[in-house]
Amino acid sequence: MKKFLAYLKKKDIVFSAKRYFIDALGAMATGLFASLLIGTILKTIGQQFGIELLVSIGTYASAPEVQGAAMAVAIGNAMACPPLVLFSLVTVGAAANILGGAGGPLSVYFIAVIAAEFGKFVSKSTKVDIIVTPAVTVCVGVILSMLIAPFLGDVAFSVGNAIMWATNQQPFIMGIVVSVVVGIALTLPISSAAICAALGLTGLAGGAALAGCCANMVGFAVLSFKENRWGGLVSQGLGTSMLQMGNIVRNPRIWIPAIVTSAITGPLATCVFKLEMNGAPVSSGMGTCGLVGPIGVFSGWMNDVTNGLKASVTAFDWIGLILIAVVLPAIITPIIGLILRKIGWIKENDLKLDL
Repeated sequence: MKKFLAYLKKKDIVFSAKRYFIDALGAMATGLFASLLIGTILKTIGQQFGIELLVSIGTYASAPEVQGAAMAVAIGNAMACPPLVLFSLVTVGAAANILGGAGGPLSVYFIAVIAAEFGKFVSKSTKVDIIVTPAVTVCVGVILSMLIAPFLGDVAFSVGNAIMWATNQQPFIMGIVVSVVVGIALTLPISSAAICAALGLTGLAGGAALAGCCANMVGFAVLSFKENRWGGLVSQGLGTSMLQMGNIVRNPRIWIPAIVTSAITGPLATCVFKLEMNGAPVSSGMGTCGLVGPIGVFSGWMNDVTNGLKASVTAFDWIGLILIAVVLPAIITPIIGLILRKIGWIKENDLKLDL
């Protein structure tokens, strides 16, 4: 047993929550950004300005095979896979995403992780490594895709549909729940974008998720402006509120303003503004990171108009999006923060970042 464990260590096969649920899951979202998201953005710009070249580029970038390959390679890179394993994951990701259907991202995640570990296990252990390593990685990944990807896809699709159905039935309660949970996931060292993508979270539920993400990102950016100034405003408001995770561990109370804000803006998004995310599901969990969340909402509007599901984009639509994504988090969060500062729950430099 000791020899086996030593061999696993030598191959950098580490069975840990951090590697699988933080590193790999976060990397999966990066892969989606480099394929589906950027493809959707370019395609939307091309359609709006009549630039066929951008439409074509966006179509290629967001193809299911490309999405799967990008996610799998990103996961493999996060798991420190050797080159032959990493490149072999292209095939694995494409197969898992296609066979996983609507729940393809979840299938890619599980199958790419398993195939990567098998590939690493045999990597550089034979004199014909150039044949053995890719053969093992591809065979394990594709066989698993054929066996379990449809099931995993159905599970993810069912869970996502259940959340979206519940949000449509109880928009107030679910608006709070989805907004708070996804907003927390965004700030934690896991990937809210990957979770939303895996569950295919769109519609009203996607709008609530967007509200929660923006409440955390814009909320922390404005709340900590006194300590972090413009650098903190940009890095958190357009980057990620995850930067505050170290401060949250030291003083969890600094998270209260953003969480309360998400509990307010979530139901406002679902009940008042009927804000729907009908763009790429991954956008639901991106918030204002690179303005991907709002761009996703806009691309969804354009798709709905094109498909006859929406007559036009109204001023009320724009007001709702701007209020939920930027204005309300920028107002409510610091107000709650001011109260907590007054009672001593948030002290000077509790929100300070090392920028």
